[in-house]
Amino acid sequence: MNEQLWKLLQKARTDAALRQRIWETQKDDDPALALCLLAEAEGFPVSVGELFAEGEEFCSNLRKSCNGGASEPIEGWQDGYDIFFASMEALEKEAL
Repeated sequence: MNEQLWKLLQKARTDAALRQRIWETQKDDDPALALCLLAEAEGFPVSVGELFAEGEEFCSNLRKSCNGGASEPIEGWQDGYDIFFASMEALEKEAL
């Protein structure tokens, strides 16, 4: 997960209002941008490109690893946005 989003997640661990604001970003017309703007407002700047580049870079590196890499595309990779909200769900369960 992106370092800045990790820091935002850690802050949200103890701030229920922030967690609610994070969940609200999913209702925006551009939820990834809304999340990035919220993260920046909280002091954790991250761009939309960074969110989606992490998973793509990981899969690309797998494909070009030794012996020619993976011969088939990697299915089911998740980007930073998906991973962040999966972590938020775990955080919500932990808070209960």
